[in-house]
Amino acid sequence: MTAWCGTGLALDYGDAAPGFSLDGPDGKTVSLSDFKGKVVILKLATTWCPTCKQQSAEIEALVPFLNENQVTVIDVFLQDTQEMVDEYLAEKTVPENYISLLDDGPARTAYNVYLIPRLLIIDREQKVRRDGSLLEKESLKTLLEAALGPKEG
Repeated sequence: MTAWCGTGLALDYGDAAPGFSLDGPDGKTVSLSDFKGKVVILKLATTWCPTCKQQSAEIEALVPFLNENQVTVIDVFLQDTQEMVDEYLAEKTVPENYISLLDDGPARTAYNVYLIPRLLIIDREQKVRRDGSLLEKESLKTLLEAALGPKEG
């Protein structure tokens, strides 16, 4: 993988999100399919990429919105150690439904990642709503609102 900013071969709107399974920090296997029925932000990045850090800040600015709407954020870290991730996350505010995963190849392969950061919005049916690079908080919120659909009540 090359640590350039941008995206690899992007998925199209409506494509099925490729599945993957990785071990979480607690040793339990986490699969993307575990989150069917939830709107997911999937970020493929590293702790040391400046643009990846910028994307994290844009997501962090939306934590109240993410919590209110129970959006799940999955951070898949490429080329990092658990210690690097722990140190990185110690400085962050993450949403309630957050998981960090270390990728040893399955996610990078499934998503054909060779450029970072890569940010996807995946809807409740595990369809891709957005696949690309850096996204500012306003645009991210708009896309999430569309994926969440109309509020009930």
